[in-house]
Amino acid sequence: MKICSIAIIAAAFLFPVANALTPPVEKPPSMTNMTTPPVANKVPKIFENFGDKRVDDYFWLREKSSPEVIDYLKAENAYTQSVLGGLKDFQETLYKDMLSRIKETDENVPYKRGDYFYNSRTETGKQYSIYSRKKVGADAKEEIYLDANELAKDKPFFAIGTMAVSRDGKLLAYSTDIIGFRQYTLNFKNLESGSTLPDTAERVTSVAWANDNSTVFYVTEDATTKRSDKLFRHRLGDKNSELIFEEKDELYGINIDITRSHGYIILTAESSETTEQHLLDANLPTAKFAMYMKRKENIKYFIDHHGTDFYIVTNDKGRNSRLVKTAEGAANEKTWKEIIPHRADVKLDGVDVFKDFFVAIEKTKGLPKLRVFDVRTAKPHDITFPEAAYEASPGQNAEFDTKLFRFNYSSLVTPNSVFDYHVDTRERTLKKQQPVLGGYEPKDYQSERIMVKAKDGTMVPVSLVYKRALKKNSPQPMLLYGYGSYGISMPLAFRSQRLALLDRGMIYAIAHIRGGGEMGKQWHDNGKMMKKKNTFSDFINVAEYLVQKKYTDPMQLVIQGGSAGGLLMGATTNMRPDLFKAVVSQVPFVDVMNTMLDSSLPLTVGEYLEWGNPTEAAAYKYMRSYSPYENLEKKAYPAMLVETSLNDSQVMYWEPAKYVAKLRTLKTDNNPLLLKTNMDAGHGGASGRYDYLKEIAFTYSFVLSQVGVMK
Repeated sequence: MKICSIAIIAAAFLFPVANALTPPVEKPPSMTNMTTPPVANKVPKIFENFGDKRVDDYFWLREKSSPEVIDYLKAENAYTQSVLGGLKDFQETLYKDMLSRIKETDENVPYKRGDYFYNSRTETGKQYSIYSRKKVGADAKEEIYLDANELAKDKPFFAIGTMAVSRDGKLLAYSTDIIGFRQYTLNFKNLESGSTLPDTAERVTSVAWANDNSTVFYVTEDATTKRSDKLFRHRLGDKNSELIFEEKDELYGINIDITRSHGYIILTAESSETTEQHLLDANLPTAKFAMYMKRKENIKYFIDHHGTDFYIVTNDKGRNSRLVKTAEGAANEKTWKEIIPHRADVKLDGVDVFKDFFVAIEKTKGLPKLRVFDVRTAKPHDITFPEAAYEASPGQNAEFDTKLFRFNYSSLVTPNSVFDYHVDTRERTLKKQQPVLGGYEPKDYQSERIMVKAKDGTMVPVSLVYKRALKKNSPQPMLLYGYGSYGISMPLAFRSQRLALLDRGMIYAIAHIRGGGEMGKQWHDNGKMMKKKNTFSDFINVAEYLVQKKYTDPMQLVIQGGSAGGLLMGATTNMRPDLFKAVVSQVPFVDVMNTMLDSSLPLTVGEYLEWGNPTEAAAYKYMRSYSPYENLEKKAYPAMLVETSLNDSQVMYWEPAKYVAKLRTLKTDNNPLLLKTNMDAGHGGASGRYDYLKEIAFTYSFVLSQVGVMK
């Protein structure tokens, strides 16, 4: 999640009336007979804010260490397995189908960094990647510098957070998480001897090496709030690290990085609306960081380095940002020379700077654009793409002095493709297209891009993909996906797993609703804070349009969203339960009021400028009006599969658990309401690639069965 900023009103507005957390008064539900759903005990806890009284009967589910809580989650898992038990063979079919599309032993395209080509690969039967490199030269031998399978042995969860190789290529800094809580331990490895060094650090979120190859800077997070707030300097071999910066403002998190030029190490303090950067000469690791420009509310700037110049992307003249150039050194805005002006219809997402050129990463009309500029003349040309709707982004570009720019390209029908683009000749070389086994032919599938009018007249983009042979004279089964938060754009990327749906006659659709970033910064602004309901109404308007135009109908329409998209699922289902056949809600942010009123929870304070600060009366009232948990009612609801993970650090497991427990007492229909908790994972679900496919097969079996497809 991103972090946000808003003025905080005193916590005296919060008035918890009940006593402290009370354990359940009855024994946990039995798992011996799961023909009926488990019933969670009610232990009322009362909150009163601005004269509004809320009764939370399931607040006790927050006690992760309580045996009663774990027993309840296990009972829900057992019930879910019981209800979907008849789909076990179908799940296996879907899993084998998806697995058959994947080249299990495969490798990525090597990229050059210094004296080596770096690469990663997978091997049949192994859950995780193997990382290797070869010295530049025809007869170079492969060096495996990290095998995630070895590190993950006997661990139910494993993830690598960051990997950074020292400038001379002799040392590796890497971080790992073994519980799924995105809590990473930093380790160091000597790549010449293969030995692991004794130096280590906990809760590390970002790392950067100085050019002396022995000094490393790393950022750690607060143990309670998970806010990245402290920067340390560490010289390998020293017993202790030196704390050199601490961000006190709870609205900000910090990050450390090094420019591609290796000229500067940059510390960025950032809220969702404001940044401040501190710079250090990468050749002077013992010196002090110098602030470039003091933070100004609602102003963001991001520096990159080239020779004696800085290139700066800033939103000082407009929400969609512009690019300026200036001599390196202290900020003097009067010396800024504008290279790319602010444009109302084009969002400048960033700039990648190289020795002889730079690439602007833009978004226009909901689609990405890559523009190459000559450093000397600042004259641009576009990298063109063959399809009307697509995804394109920078690839691995570690070298500063190069004529090649690597980018990734895909679409809803084109597998991910890696290209090297020669900026002088403008020739592109396809280095690899991800193989899709089983005789996949892109021409057998059709993608569409349509625009749907929202209730206020705003035109909302919708992307669709389906089997070309699909009959179009009657409504078809459809899975409609949505997110719409944090200014994040939903990529039009290819997913081979999706073929399991398309080949069985489903249409897959993505609603690019407000709150996302597809149509510029204003698209985000118009779907957050006191305009958040635009996100929900946009999604409903899209669904209504797709029904009206006979793409689908309410008895064949399944919707899906995760995290903030789970909020979307909860809000729209409360508003229009009649419009959907089934709902898949993954790690859903549905307990909005309790979470946003608890500043002790991870990430809460920093979220105020995305959702609002509910210690302010107006924000409280607005959020209260759409929060899914508080707005559940006694009425019929669609079938629901709610998925979560016990070790989720972004959306705590108890949000979906409480939501399901409460909805069971209110729903008047006989549709299944299922809660599935991964007891060993975090926000992203299973970490191993085979386990991850099995999770998708489980979800897809529910989706397809709800529209009558079970083969």
